[in-house]
Amino acid sequence: MGQTTRVRAAFVIGYENGDHCIWPRGELVHEDGLIVFVGRGYAGRVDVEIDAGNAIVSPGFIDLNALADVDHAIFDSWPTGDRRTGLAWSEEYLADHGPVFTEEEELFRRQFAVSQLVRNGITTIMPIAAETYKPWCEDYADMAQLASAVTDLGLRAYLGPSYRTHVPYTDGTASLLHEDEDRGLDGLAQAIRFCRDYEDTAGGLVRTALLPARIETQTELTLKMTREAADELGVPVRLHAAQGLFEVGEIVARTGLRPIPYLESIGFLKEKTFIPHAWTVPGHRHMPERYGQGDDVRILAEHGATVIFCPIPTAHYGVCMEDFDAYRAKGVRVVLGTDSAPPNMIRAMDLAMGMTKASTGDRTSARAEDLYRAATLDPANALGRDDLGRLAAGAQADYFVLDLDGTHIGPHGDPIRTLVMNCDGRDITRVVVAGRTVVEDKRIVTVDTGSYAERAQRFLEKYMASFSVSDFKKRPTQELFPSSFPLR
Repeated sequence: MGQTTRVRAAFVIGYENGDHCIWPRGELVHEDGLIVFVGRGYAGRVDVEIDAGNAIVSPGFIDLNALADVDHAIFDSWPTGDRRTGLAWSEEYLADHGPVFTEEEELFRRQFAVSQLVRNGITTIMPIAAETYKPWCEDYADMAQLASAVTDLGLRAYLGPSYRTHVPYTDGTASLLHEDEDRGLDGLAQAIRFCRDYEDTAGGLVRTALLPARIETQTELTLKMTREAADELGVPVRLHAAQGLFEVGEIVARTGLRPIPYLESIGFLKEKTFIPHAWTVPGHRHMPERYGQGDDVRILAEHGATVIFCPIPTAHYGVCMEDFDAYRAKGVRVVLGTDSAPPNMIRAMDLAMGMTKASTGDRTSARAEDLYRAATLDPANALGRDDLGRLAAGAQADYFVLDLDGTHIGPHGDPIRTLVMNCDGRDITRVVVAGRTVVEDKRIVTVDTGSYAERAQRFLEKYMASFSVSDFKKRPTQELFPSSFPLR
């Protein structure tokens, strides 16, 4: 028999009859990596007793658009004019450049990012990273490196290298796309090989997915081949689509259809297909009428596709899914992603609530329980995993403990509403994945993170400096990214 651990807390978020339930003064018991009991009065053998006190024990969050990177929003979510244009590759840089970072720096970037995710109670990830500092896109070696990082840390992950046939660049006046389909096909081949080599490895912690980059950076051939490969391999697919007006214009120009109807026309939309953002649809206040009418949200619902709503980055970039509830009312499963750093899922839930209430004028919209499901049960169900996103006998022992004693939290009411509206990822004190403690007393205990803060700062500074090389004007960093106030 394995080691049995019992955790007691003021609130344990259990699971009954297909949904979460709340156990005041509850108990969670797991034997190694599997939960054996949730409730009160466990009478079996217990090897380790943990009294979490005035705390919430929650299933770990599932983040299907998790940033495995440092966040570029801190320097690129505000520039205008030719500073904004300067963030794209110049024609000169497009023609001749190599990687910005060394292999060691890339490994650190991944280690740091996944450590931030687990600190925020995220126990299952499907990662995303920037491509601007790569020679073209991710590859097999990149993802093997990430698989090693998540295995060492003890995180659960759905991994796959991104790939693309187009890269954005500028001639100094406009945003353009350069096409090289052969490089995209090579990337897809590497992604398929990664799936075959890494699916269900690291004791089940590492699973795989096909993760092509944004729809406008794909040809129809790579999209169709992705769909065929995913069906053959039985893995999920994630494709960013309907996330911006430039993209909509590009896809309409190529195909005569908006992105979502186009994906439907080529048979791309199915179960276990994840579409991050999906806000540029008819009826949105910023969607031009020239792109036609139709119900793109209902198309997603009819094919069982899942939308990933990422409130933090969409707020930073001035866009928004206007009505979280309206998508769900049409039958679309909407799940939450962070897609930001720090990857604070609790902040994402609170922001999703505020954005939806403000855009709809309905204070009853985006209820805390629906947002909480969107970070736990709903993504688990979308993946076909009835052993994740819930605390129930037979499920994986993936959970976190959130301390309610912080003076900034104040008095608590319902634990879920309190978590969403009053708490923060920094209130999480303990994180367990597959029965293994990864965070204890707010410290990661599986790997040494002592130098991470200093190294992450150096990484960001080098990242920002690299844009002076790719900028069509070759401007120094302080000119391209001026300080918010004058430096003295």
